[in-house]
Amino acid sequence: MPHLRIQRVNRLIQQELSRIILRELDFSFDALITLTRVETSGNLIQAKVYISVIPENDAKRVFFVLNQRIYWLQQKLNQRLKMRPVPRIKFLEEKKTSEAHKIEEILEKTGSDFFI
Repeated sequence: MPHLRIQRVNRLIQQELSRIILRELDFSFDALITLTRVETSGNLIQAKVYISVIPENDAKRVFFVLNQRIYWLQQKLNQRLKMRPVPRIKFLEEKKTSEAHKIEEILEKTGSDFFI
């Protein structure tokens, strides 16, 4: 039962934080920012928010802006969620998507060499 609650909390945080970032946070550059997943601790104290950025060379700038506005984002999240405690958010770079992209590139190279 507690596992289901954590999953619901993860989805809720991901949805609300995505809306806040999309509608209320202004980036001065063009980058595709995706909240790929949220992992909330069992005691609901902290939520790790995994972010994917395309192009990858803009990732540092995106994380700088997100971490610069983290308290504002946390306040907005606290206002929107009807739960207590609201986990403290921490932004992390999603490594799985870049790893998957590298694997796809390798498969494309080996596949094209194989069929020549």
